[in-house]
Amino acid sequence: MLHFAQVQKEATTGETKLRLLAHQESEYTWAFIEEAEVIPIPAAENDSWSNGSLVLVELSPTRQVLSIKDATNWVLDLVKNYLTSEINLDFLQQEKVRVEEGLQTLTLEKLDLSRRLLEVEARREEIQELEAKLQQQMKDLDGN
Repeated sequence: MLHFAQVQKEATTGETKLRLLAHQESEYTWAFIEEAEVIPIPAAENDSWSNGSLVLVELSPTRQVLSIKDATNWVLDLVKNYLTSEINLDFLQQEKVRVEEGLQTLTLEKLDLSRRLLEVEARREEIQELEAKLQQQMKDLDGN
């Protein structure tokens, strides 16, 4: 699983660790890790990264580091694609409100259609009852 992480070097021991900040849920969805998990970096990678570097880390299901790569280009792509265009947090919040209002409108329309359907069914039953009464009255008149 792909994670976004920050490299942390301990000054006293020189040990390098990765502080996991977020993980990828789908191609365009990431989840922030509230309580960041810290995992050791493989010894072979220990000197490759400076303290505070942002990296993308591929982890195995057992939380072993499979690969580490610099996240600079990935972050720059995010800025380029999402923060420099018209799509920003305010825009997304407005769209969310618009979608919620649309859903409320559809729900009200559905309720109105359901009410109308019930009214039509009730009128159909009334017409059938009146039709049955009329047929009975015609039989009564023909019988006299």
